[in-house]
Amino acid sequence: MAERRIGSTIIENVQPSVDGGRHPVKRIAGEDVRVCADIFKEGHDELVAVIRWRQVTPLRARTDWAEAPMVHTGNDTFEGSFPVHLNGRYVFTVEAWPDLFATWTKELARKVEAGREVGSELLEGAALLEDAAARAHAAKADGDRARLEAAAARLREGPSPGVLALALDDSLRATASRHPDRSLGTRYDRELEVFADRVKARTSAWYELFPRSTANDGRTHGTFQTAERWLPYVQRLGFDVLYLPPIHPIGRTARKGKNNALIAGPDDVGSPWAIGAKEGGHKAVHPQLGTLEDFRHFVDAARAHGIEVALDLAFQCSPDHPWITEHPEWFQHRPDGTIKTAENPPKRYEDIVNFDWLGPARSSLWEALLDVVLHWVAQGVRIFRVDNPHTKPLPFWEWLIRRVQDEHPDVIFLAEAFTRPKVMKALAKRGFSQSYTYFTWRNFKRELEEYLTELTQGPAAEYMRGNLWPNTPDILPEVLQHGGPPAFKLRAALAATLSSSWGIYAGYEHCENVPLRPGSEEYLDSEKYQLKQRDPDDPQSLGPYLSALNRFRRENPALKLYRDLRFFESDNDRVLCYGKATPDGANLVLCAVSLDPFEPEEATLTLPLSAWRIAADEVFEVHELFTDTRALWQGPRAHVRLTPEQPAALWRVTRFRTSEQSFDYFY
Repeated sequence: MAERRIGSTIIENVQPSVDGGRHPVKRIAGEDVRVCADIFKEGHDELVAVIRWRQVTPLRARTDWAEAPMVHTGNDTFEGSFPVHLNGRYVFTVEAWPDLFATWTKELARKVEAGREVGSELLEGAALLEDAAARAHAAKADGDRARLEAAAARLREGPSPGVLALALDDSLRATASRHPDRSLGTRYDRELEVFADRVKARTSAWYELFPRSTANDGRTHGTFQTAERWLPYVQRLGFDVLYLPPIHPIGRTARKGKNNALIAGPDDVGSPWAIGAKEGGHKAVHPQLGTLEDFRHFVDAARAHGIEVALDLAFQCSPDHPWITEHPEWFQHRPDGTIKTAENPPKRYEDIVNFDWLGPARSSLWEALLDVVLHWVAQGVRIFRVDNPHTKPLPFWEWLIRRVQDEHPDVIFLAEAFTRPKVMKALAKRGFSQSYTYFTWRNFKRELEEYLTELTQGPAAEYMRGNLWPNTPDILPEVLQHGGPPAFKLRAALAATLSSSWGIYAGYEHCENVPLRPGSEEYLDSEKYQLKQRDPDDPQSLGPYLSALNRFRRENPALKLYRDLRFFESDNDRVLCYGKATPDGANLVLCAVSLDPFEPEEATLTLPLSAWRIAADEVFEVHELFTDTRALWQGPRAHVRLTPEQPAALWRVTRFRTSEQSFDYFY
C-alpha cells in the first residue's frame, strides 16, 4: 500500500507559555488569551493556522475542542486569540497546514500575468476543487460541495477569460479553504495550560485583623462575635478581603510570652502560628474564639458586608498538636527521639515543629493537609494566605493547589514568601494566585520603577501577580518607623495604585511605628504574642485617607488592572510619576507620589501625549481625585507640588477629541 503524503510545516515559539509549557500562564475569567507562534515551511505555500483550545477543569465545565483562527502578521508570525469565559483550567495548542488551493491560485495569477499557457495548471486546480468537494460532502456542506464541483467542471473546459476569472475568484478560494486537506497539517507537540482565575485573584484590597483583639480593651480575648462588630469598619475603609491569622487552638508547650519572650505568663495568649493543642489541630477552632458554627456565621456576616474572609494556612505544629502522637511518622526525629523545632537563624521558633515533608509517609501527610484545605473550603473560605510557603517543597504546593483548584477553581492562594527571587517566582509558577513582594523595602525612585516594571511587564507577569503590603505583623519597615503619618500615606498611595492588589495589617491607619529595638523590623508589643487595643473612631486615624484610596480603585477600572502600569518622566528623583489605563483608553489615571515624608517636593512631569492619542496642541481635562478639583491642561508638561500632608496626586484624564486610532500604548 502506497504511503500517504505528509506535511512539513514547522510550529515554534508558541506564546504565551511559561518554561516551554511546563507551567500554566494566568489569566482572568472573561478575558481573551492572545496567542502567537512562528509558523513556516519550505517553499512559498500559503499557510493556515488555528488555535485549538478547551476547558478541562472543573470537570462539570469541561468542553470539547474548539478552534479560533490565527492571522499572518508578517515574518512567519501568526497571531490569534481565544476566550476563557469561565473560572478554571484550559489547554491550548496550535495547528497549521498549507492551503493547497490558495497556493495554487497565487501561482496561477503570476503565470497568467506572465502570459504563460496554463491548461495543465487548470487541470491541477480542478483536481484540488474535486478533493475539497469530497471533504465538503463528508462535512455535510452540500452547498459548498455543489459549488466546488461545478467550478471544477468549468476549469476542465480549459483556458478562457471566464474560466480564469472563476479560478481566481476570491469567494471560490474562500469556499475551497473551508474544506482543507488537514492530513497535511502539523500540530504543535504539546498542549499549553492557562488557568483563568476569578477577578479577585487580580484585584483585591486586604485588611489583616486578629479576631482575638476585637474585644478592644487589650485584656479580654475577642471572639468571632466581637469580630463581627468590626465588619462595618473594614467595609467603611473599603477593603474587600479580611485576612485572619490562624484561628486554631494554640499550644502550651514552649508558648511565647509578650515580645517573643521564651517564658510565657499564665495569661499570655501565645502565637497563633503555634498550631495545635488538646482541643484540636488544623481543623479546629480556638475555643476562646468560639465554635465552628460561630466561624461560619462570621464568614456569612462578612459576605453581607461585601467582604471575603481569608484564612492563614500555616502548615506547622506546636509540640502539643494531636498529630505529634497520632502520626509520629509525619515528623523527623533526631537521634535522641526529640523533634527539632523550627528555625530561621538567627530566629528560632521553640513553639513550632515542622513536618517531614519528603519522608516515607509523605503521601498520607500530603493527603491530610489537602483535607485541611478542603475542610475550610467547606466552611465557606475561598481565599488562603499561605505562611512561609518557601520553607515547604515546591512539588507539594504544585500538587496541592492543582488538586484544590481542579474541583474549586475559585480558591485563591496568596504566597507569603519574602525570599530569594527565583524561589518566589517558582512558587507562582506552581499555582499561587498572588505573591507578596519586595515592595515593602523598595523606597527610591529607580528601584521602584525597575522592580514594578519587572513585576507587571516582564516575563513574570504571565504567571506572578504581586500583592503590595506596606507592613505586616512581622515587618515594620524603617521608612514607617521614622517617616510619621506622611510615610504611611505615601506608602499606602503607592501600594494601592502601583498594583491591582494591596493590603495592610491592622494598626496601619493608626501609624503604629515603634520597633522592638533600634534597627529591628519587629513591633514593640507585637500582636503576634498579645492582645491589642485600637480605637476605630480615633480622629487622628488615616482611615478616611485609606477609604479614599480604595474608593478611587473601585471607581477607576484602570486601577483594577495589573499589567497596565507605565512610568513617566519626572525631573525630581523624589517624585514618582506613572499611569494606568484600560485597553480602550476610556479610563486613564495619572499618578504622582512624593517619596519624601519630610519636605514638600515639586516636579515637572513629562506626559506621553501621543501614546494617549492627545495632540500636542490639544486641551484636555484632568480631575484630581483627592481634592476633587478640575483643570485644563495643554502640552506634554505638567507641574506638581506635593507635601508631607498630601504626598500623592491622582488625576483622571479626559480627552475631549476622539481618534480613529486605537488606544494601544499600554497593551
